[in-house]
Amino acid sequence: MTATGSAAGTPAGPAGGFPYRLIATDLDGTLLRSDDSISQRTREALAAATAAGVAHIVVTGRAVPWTRHILDDLGYNGLAVCGQGAQVYHAGEHRLLTSVTLDRQLAGVALAKIEAETGPLYLAASRDGLDGDVLVGPGYAVTGDLPAVPFTDASDVWSAPLNKIYIQHPTLSDDELAEAARRTAGGFVTVTMAGAGIVELLPLGLSKATGLSLAARRLGLKAADTIAFGDMPNDVPMFGWAARGVAMANAHDELKAVADEVTSSNDEDGIAVVLERLAS
Repeated sequence: MTATGSAAGTPAGPAGGFPYRLIATDLDGTLLRSDDSISQRTREALAAATAAGVAHIVVTGRAVPWTRHILDDLGYNGLAVCGQGAQVYHAGEHRLLTSVTLDRQLAGVALAKIEAETGPLYLAASRDGLDGDVLVGPGYAVTGDLPAVPFTDASDVWSAPLNKIYIQHPTLSDDELAEAARRTAGGFVTVTMAGAGIVELLPLGLSKATGLSLAARRLGLKAADTIAFGDMPNDVPMFGWAARGVAMANAHDELKAVADEVTSSNDEDGIAVVLERLAS
């Protein structure tokens, strides 16, 4: 996939008949199939678009340490928006261009308010930086085979700058937990759901749209140039920013409700289906 990703600071060239100059893709459940691979068809569709001068930006909820190895394996050399918009990362240079951190005092207040409503939560936290650890507390279930550092002393969570806090609950569903968190703590943090078992507390006002707009500006591009692909509620702001939002067939109903189009699933080349049609 060496063709995907434009170099930082290099505007996309003429895109021929393709109607957009920027393709923004979520990672899990969207660009990646269920086995964390990208199909040959999707690789070829993205390569054809970038060869025509269209930029491609990966926009993921994963922080850089949980994203970098995937981008390296793909040969992706462009910009990536990581950490739900908190980080703009130059994959080719392995360099963090921008980073937004969570106000730890506000996050502590938010957690206290949520737990007053729901009872005790299981916690994890993503530390800032290129090599920031993900700290995981007792009871918290990490999705997939991702590196994490266990903690037992809650004070460890607050000892260094953070991008986000992850929360889980022993009995509430993800939707119920996210709704309770927004209702009780929405004035202190942004609450989003990024996948199964992944409810997050972010810096207030932060979203994928925040990071994508910054990355696009570096390429001389804007919302009107952009088609975005996603699958979860954390992609809603990105769809609101982009000219066109395409939800995968496997997407959460909340995202499908605001999408301009629903394509095939991530396991059925949903991105390629749309890009091939637009290029024809």
